[in-house]
Amino acid sequence: MYLGICWLAFWSASTAAAQEGNTLRISVFNESTSIPFTHVLNTPVHPGIQVGTDLNWKNGDHYRLYPSISVGYLFHRDLYQAVYLNLELGYDLQFDFGLNLKSAVGLGYLHTFNVQPEFQFEDGSYRQGKDRGNARLMPSLSLGWGYRLQPANPRSPEIFMMYQSWLEYPYSPGFIPLMTHTNLHLGINIHP
Repeated sequence: MYLGICWLAFWSASTAAAQEGNTLRISVFNESTSIPFTHVLNTPVHPGIQVGTDLNWKNGDHYRLYPSISVGYLFHRDLYQAVYLNLELGYDLQFDFGLNLKSAVGLGYLHTFNVQPEFQFEDGSYRQGKDRGNARLMPSLSLGWGYRLQPANPRSPEIFMMYQSWLEYPYSPGFIPLMTHTNLHLGINIHP
């Protein structure tokens, strides 16, 4: 099921990126339940992958403002595995020698599934139940940098690193209302 969702997401992002000026964005990341902006790289590693597209909107000589859409998958060994859909508004400050300072604010939908068996109390005993997952909101703030491999070419591939902090809401209603997370993304933007 997850492979099918990822393939559909990759195909959708590739189709949208094929439009004039749009980019295909692919990244791998490390997810952590942590307080944002206290650490950059957290251990143990909880891997994830994200595929999306940046839509062409407003470009200036030294800036770019763009909406983006992405889907992803993450695996947190002790908590859950999850799929998500994220919408962001990004702003890049671009320098002539290829460096881009990047920022984005976003809102997403996260659906989590337990990695351990789930049990339910029925008829006086516990039985293993089906995990239909849990729906969450996922507001985010991202900061980072990118480097265009061919600075003079507007369709140049760009490698990037983004530090994304995000909230999972509701996390555990009545106990812990929200959980803070961070992702460290390493990826590439290409023009298909």
